[in-house]
Amino acid sequence: MHSPFGSAGTLCVAKLITEELHKLSITKTGYNGLMLPVLEDYGLAKRNKEHRFNIANLLLYSSVCGTGLDTIPLPGDTTIDQINRILLDIGSLSIKLDKPLSARLMPIPSKKPGDKTEFDFDYFVNTTVMNP
Repeated sequence: MHSPFGSAGTLCVAKLITEELHKLSITKTGYNGLMLPVLEDYGLAKRNKEHRFNIANLLLYSSVCGTGLDTIPLPGDTTIDQINRILLDIGSLSIKLDKPLSARLMPIPSKKPGDKTEFDFDYFVNTTVMNP
């Protein structure tokens, strides 16, 4: 049975993938586990366009993954207060879990939630701007 990323069960699958990565007998450095970079992954970009997940979902998934919120396209008018609140959530989870979590939050000038990004950059996949 196939369910798209963001459906019920995504947290479980993210945990299983990370556990299997940790079992590999290879030299590990930096973050170890599943990474969920919205702007750097075709599947995540597609599911974001379909509104299958939001920032809160991604933060939940990061509790069992290798990173925090990675390449998240935000509206250009996202306020410092909104970014601070997201960072406080990431920091709180990081402290509770005793693991490092990162944040690559990317406000896109002139874009609003639901607008399509227009990157001309080989390493980013265009998707929709998320609500902060």
